Amino acid sequence: MLDKTIKNFNINFNALNANNTFSSGDLLTGQISFEVAKECKVESLYVKFKGKAEVLWTERHGQSTVTYHSKNKYFSIKHYFIQDGSTGKDLLYPGCHEFPFNFQFPLQEMPSSFTGSVGKVVYLLETKLSRSMRLSTKDTTKIPFVTKPCDMSEDLMIPQHNSKNKKMHMFNSGTVAMDVKIEKSGFFPGEGLKISAYIQNNSSRQIKPKYCIYRKHSFFARGKRRLDTKDLLKEVGEPIPPSASVTVNRVITIPPDMEPSILNCEILKVEYRLRVYLDIKYDSDPQIKFPITILQVNQSSAVPVNRPATSTGYEFGAFGYQNPTPWGAFSTPQPFEPPPSYEDHVGYPSLMDFSSKK
Repeated sequence: MLDKTIKNFNINFNALNANNTFSSGDLLTGQISFEVAKECKVESLYVKFKGKAEVLWTERHGQSTVTYHSKNKYFSIKHYFIQDGSTGKDLLYPGCHEFPFNFQFPLQEMPSSFTGSVGKVVYLLETKLSRSMRLSTKDTTKIPFVTKPCDMSEDLMIPQHNSKNKKMHMFNSGTVAMDVKIEKSGFFPGEGLKISAYIQNNSSRQIKPKYCIYRKHSFFARGKRRLDTKDLLKEVGEPIPPSASVTVNRVITIPPDMEPSILNCEILKVEYRLRVYLDIKYDSDPQIKFPITILQVNQSSAVPVNRPATSTGYEFGAFGYQNPTPWGAFSTPQPFEPPPSYEDHVGYPSLMDFSSKK
């Protein structure tokens, strides 16, 4: 028989900005809410706040299947509202109940939220209400996390330059050459990427300059790399006739919905490349590749507007005062120091040390 004692069991968090994202050091507030149809006794009620990166895939090697799996735990904090009746308030009365909570994201470098083909970076809120002889009631919600944007470093502002020469074969004769420059390597979504290419067509064929931005997802486990690539944008320039030399300038707009690069995770990476190449009929295409970094757009934080508490039955005084210290919060912004191991202490576990082939 379906137990309908606990209804509408949900965990929610309050938005901090218009894009509903959080970054290192931000305060996360929210509430667990549910309805109680009839008086019941609760063994435990908790909320867990955690962040992790994980990759998992399988491969066939002969007659056997090999599993490749790796995980990074960035932090894990659990807070009990009710635990083994120790609070003396393990009896829930009919009505609506709400349990507010607050956490602080650790002041440490962590990758942005991400979901790929065989890997992910997730930040979660989990809650569980347990009762004797009954199935537990659970809910989970993901927290969109973005790595804090930083000022463009000198490396990202340095122009990139490369050249390529090719001798024609097969049904073609002569040579082609291109000398390509881009103004920098760091770009924001929606920004224009300026390309300048000097192209010499000393061949018997018409050629076309082409441009492609593609994405690379790399996943690492057990010393092996899994690669997933995808072309995101392609553009074609004007044809260049035989025995001609031209300078071609082009501006390619970075797609506004492009996810930021992830370069600060040991077990997965999100990278981008610009490929400039010459389309030559009946011959291989000479190409030049430039690494580009997609940066996170800066988000202005705002004070969250909490909806009023509507808890009935009983209150938790320890969490009722204004602006309580968040669980796991740091008193002053300072570099994150390695804590005890995850197995010894439930708090902020240190990053797991993975050695991976990159």
